[in-house]
Amino acid sequence: ISGRVHDAIYLSPPLNLNKLIKPDFSIFRVCQLNEGRLHREVAVSLFNGYGIELNTFAPGKPDWLEEELNYLGKAIKILRENSSVFSSKLWTPLIPVHKDNIWVNEFPTKDKTLYTVFSLIPEGFEGSLFEVKNDNNYHFVSLWHHKELNPVIKGDKAFVPAYTFPFDKSYLGTRQEASVDCIAKFKILLQINLVNDSLYIDSKLGDSILVWSGDPSYNNSLNIYTDWPLNLNLYQLFDRHTSKFVIQLFNKKEIIDERIIHINPNKPRLISQSVKTATASTTPDGMVEIAEADYTHIIRIERSFIPYPDYDTTTPIHINRFYIDKYPVTNTQFYDFLESTGYQPEDQTNFLKHWEDGKYPRKLKNYPVIYISYEDAHAYAKWADKRLPSEVEWQYAAQGLDGRNYPWGNRMEEDKCNSGINQLTSVIEYPEGASPFGALDMVGNIWQLTNDVYDNGSNYFVIMRGGSYYNPTASWWYVKGGPQPLNNSQMLLRVSPGFERNATVGFRCIKDATSN
Repeated sequence: ISGRVHDAIYLSPPLNLNKLIKPDFSIFRVCQLNEGRLHREVAVSLFNGYGIELNTFAPGKPDWLEEELNYLGKAIKILRENSSVFSSKLWTPLIPVHKDNIWVNEFPTKDKTLYTVFSLIPEGFEGSLFEVKNDNNYHFVSLWHHKELNPVIKGDKAFVPAYTFPFDKSYLGTRQEASVDCIAKFKILLQINLVNDSLYIDSKLGDSILVWSGDPSYNNSLNIYTDWPLNLNLYQLFDRHTSKFVIQLFNKKEIIDERIIHINPNKPRLISQSVKTATASTTPDGMVEIAEADYTHIIRIERSFIPYPDYDTTTPIHINRFYIDKYPVTNTQFYDFLESTGYQPEDQTNFLKHWEDGKYPRKLKNYPVIYISYEDAHAYAKWADKRLPSEVEWQYAAQGLDGRNYPWGNRMEEDKCNSGINQLTSVIEYPEGASPFGALDMVGNIWQLTNDVYDNGSNYFVIMRGGSYYNPTASWWYVKGGPQPLNNSQMLLRVSPGFERNATVGFRCIKDATSN
């Protein structure tokens, strides 16, 4: 059962008395398309919580129609996704507000409350608008602007802010007047956590989760999920330039919670993926076992002109059991790979520059292979049925769970690693420098590539760890050298494979383990 409000009069406040008399009665505001803009009609409809009937009997398709239909679509989306709220008999029209020429209706239900805002303030409004009881189990979101709101708390009261767009003063009294907002008071149901470019989502209620790139709209792209918890890589799902994401929780086609996250446009975003290897149940030759654990990844960033990732240094990360090479990959191991596969990179610049006629000098047999690129390292790892470690996996294997500064403890001990020698050494040179798991040569000899590649919009870079024998000291602009503490991270800009191949960078691999 429904009714029509035909050729409605325009008075302030724009309250519909039929809605007041019977709030559960469906009402449609009739809008004559041939009479001009739809803007005020849409605003009044949203404010009163009812729909619009477009009367298109009169011919014509004005040039502003698409703009107005998009505006209508934005309002209708809110009305459809909250239909049970807008038919609530408990609604309170025109609650007290702190500003003239702006009105608010309250639509409460057991699980959420909506506040519709109608403004005739041409210069727009921004600030605290109305008062509610403070409740830490709820939060406030503007469904019109898709912005999380932070009420000002005073005692047991919360003063809720609102924002309405400005409009031309000459529009007052015409079909183009008014600006709106719609504020939802939601129970806190969605649990989200953004770590680098991974978005973790969970909820105990609901039947679908919608993740939007930008504001929700009938014209916008989204991903829908019916099973969670979720671990989403935003870079891979959406355009890399997207900086705003909206997460909505639905139950039976009605929205029950919404969260918004923003990514700084210059924030590095993780674009690489770790592809699991075939698992091993016992420790492979030349590797050591790394125990399963919940590990807190603490990183200290030196000042840098190019920003580093925003590391989460408080939330423990669950790491499954794996194996890591006891030493960095050596020249002889890389030679075996070349002999077995015939691998040759497309870009040969600086490839194995220290070798002669395709062979390494005999004295460098147990030295770490250098002059390799990220792609070269991946090719070797694939051949060996292994993979490059993530930065977190590398640090855990080097550090263990006690947060030590170096593999052997908290103090630098120069006899346990390549320190101050200013030349490369064998990977077996320092047997006393083992990590808690028995991995050797983790710091000081060569920088070790990880799998983690980032995009900050201007640069790509890969993370490497451990420090190297070369230690420039003239300027903080230079890449730090020498043995680096285990909580130090270092980027290597990705310009070209030839640029990545140098005398101080190598790698080691890991292999996934079967579950205990």
